[in-house]
Amino acid sequence: MKFRSRLLASYVVLIALPLLLLSFIYYRNSLSSMRDQAQNNVLEIVKKSNEVMDTKLRKVDQGSLALFVDRDLFRIFNQLDPSVPSELLNADRQVSAILSKYFTQNEDVYTYQLWTSYYSFGSQRNLPQGDPTRTALYQEAERAHGKMVWYPTYDFVQMFDQPWLQNSDIEYRYMFSATRLMEFSYVDNSTIARLRPNVERPVLTIGFKADFFNSQFEQSIPTGSSYLVIDPDNKVVASSNASQVTRVFNEQWVNAIRKAGSGTQRLVLDGQKTILCFDRSAVTGWLSVVLIPESTLVRGFIPTIRTSTILLAALLALIAYLFAYFIVRKMTGPIRQLFTAMRSVGEGDFQTRVEVKTHDEFGVLLQRFNRMNSRIETLVKENYEIRIKEKEAEIMALNMQMNPHFLYNTLNIMNWMAIESGQRELNRMLVRLSNMLHYTSRKDWGAVTVAEELEWMKDYFYIMEARFESKFTVHFGIAPELLDTPVPRLLFQPFVENAILHGFEQMEEGGRIEVTGEIKGGTRVLVVSDNGRGMSRETIQRILYAESASIGIKNTISRIRLAYGDEYGIDIESAVGQGTRVIITLPHFSNQSPPFQK
Repeated sequence: MKFRSRLLASYVVLIALPLLLLSFIYYRNSLSSMRDQAQNNVLEIVKKSNEVMDTKLRKVDQGSLALFVDRDLFRIFNQLDPSVPSELLNADRQVSAILSKYFTQNEDVYTYQLWTSYYSFGSQRNLPQGDPTRTALYQEAERAHGKMVWYPTYDFVQMFDQPWLQNSDIEYRYMFSATRLMEFSYVDNSTIARLRPNVERPVLTIGFKADFFNSQFEQSIPTGSSYLVIDPDNKVVASSNASQVTRVFNEQWVNAIRKAGSGTQRLVLDGQKTILCFDRSAVTGWLSVVLIPESTLVRGFIPTIRTSTILLAALLALIAYLFAYFIVRKMTGPIRQLFTAMRSVGEGDFQTRVEVKTHDEFGVLLQRFNRMNSRIETLVKENYEIRIKEKEAEIMALNMQMNPHFLYNTLNIMNWMAIESGQRELNRMLVRLSNMLHYTSRKDWGAVTVAEELEWMKDYFYIMEARFESKFTVHFGIAPELLDTPVPRLLFQPFVENAILHGFEQMEEGGRIEVTGEIKGGTRVLVVSDNGRGMSRETIQRILYAESASIGIKNTISRIRLAYGDEYGIDIESAVGQGTRVIITLPHFSNQSPPFQK
């Protein structure tokens, strides 16, 4: 891929990843917001349903309170003789008429009666109730002493002990009731008239069919959800699952929402995320709960959210791509100009210049290229002139190659004259000097072996010993495996010369020079030591680092570092009056020569 394509792809990836992340976050947040909104809407539905039911039930409660002060009912029960059948029938007609006046307009009321131990007054609807005073409804009303008791849904067959109806399909099988012990009275001339003490107080019972709740919830809650109405004892009053009605609901989460009274909660029920919307009835105290799977709640919103997210992401991606394309073009345009100019330079046109239009980093780069091209053009011209001068110097060098031959011939003549005159010592010195001259004037200045270097050193020491009249002695201790290893030419000469001329300067005799060498790990360690006067630390620093130091020593250090690297070189150990040790460290090459240039 070209740089432009790679750069554009990088921009696309860098833009796509945040875009995908932002799209995912937007989708999740939108979904969460929609879910919360739908959840709140369902909670409002539950509250409104409860308000509607409470309004209906409150009318029943208010009607029952009106019966307390109904003068006709007071008169009927205060004067009734239960032992006279005709009076009972007449009283039943009157009581039924009075009760219908209060409750017939409420279409949700299924039955309304006044129960006594001797008779059941009011709308019978052919209910085979047997003796109602033996039921829990009647007993709960008596224990309440005039307070309204909302009795949760019950099985009519079990409540009124009618086993013969067990398998019958009757519409009043499941009902819930409101009961109240009636203490009739009225006000007469600022005086409250009460029932005679010996008059049995009847129990008002108002019955509702269980589908009273179904009509409220099934038409209002979302499709796929379910509802549940439970009393304070966790008995199911109504449910979308008919099999749960009249049973005790013992799920743990019920206690938690009962404490809250009204609100929402999210749970995982049967492995499915479910939202609970609940509210408590102000009349009955029963808790209405709607259970909605989250997937059902947001199912209608998901396509809209997904579509809007995809469209928004596509729009942002298009804008980001155009923006990235513009940036890439601004970046690669100067690079293309530079590439074209470099191709021209590569073909030899050093006068090529690139037009600089901007002052950013690319503009600076093009300016530097133009400047570099001008410099290269100048260097080419200079190099051409230098090559001409080198050719001239080479010609001069060839003309001067006769000089070493002249010196060799002269030394040879002197040597024969020394032999003829019987001066053997002078003969040996001339031979040694000739060898040294031949060694140092060789055209090949590549590496030499340690053995060759030692041979040259022996010639050098021979002449220097003759010059200084046995002022010093020399001892060699080179490990045999080092003799064939390569070293720079004239490696030891600057150091032994320094020892002879300066180290033994104040000595008449007894000087000792040792040249040793060994291999330590992968390093060759060559040491030139003497027992001369030694040097101070300042002198050592000056020799190693000062610009005015010995040219031979600095040249040797430079050649070692150029050939082997900065980790190798020379170290000097010395103290005044204690001699000097020059430690030369070189890498050990097993079967190859070091990288010397000839």
